Amino acid sequence: MAEIKTKATKKNVKKFIEAVEHKTRREDGLVLLKLFEKITKEKAVLWGESIVGFGKYHYKSERSSQEGDWPLTGFSPRKQNLSLYIMPGFKDKQALLKKLGKHKTSVSCLYINKLADVDLKILEKLIKHGYEQMKKGGHPGCGC
Repeated sequence: MAEIKTKATKKNVKKFIEAVEHKTRREDGLVLLKLFEKITKEKAVLWGESIVGFGKYHYKSERSSQEGDWPLTGFSPRKQNLSLYIMPGFKDKQALLKKLGKHKTSVSCLYINKLADVDLKILEKLIKHGYEQMKKGGHPGCGC
């Protein structure tokens, strides 16, 4: 079995965000850092090279023998967009997504071009709801 590459590191999260080349992503990343810290009341940890994570849970894949630790929630100021990790997914969050603004989703990822495109109060509710579901033992991508 291949070893998981994305693990919690001791790298400085703020320095990572401040080094983001894209000005808007960098500024939005600093806003997201404060927002996630407020919601989770947890210290940010850099996972791998580019994921700012909060909390952690242990997972074991049902489809493979892969298992490891992963953040309960987090984000990454990527070159093409802001990726937010809402681990339980979006099955029960459709009403909030309709009010959010311009975005895309995949199983557990919310993609936003810039924070100016979305309603921050709705975004806060999405992050909080997903984080609380995971703290209660929710499963990634299932909406539980």
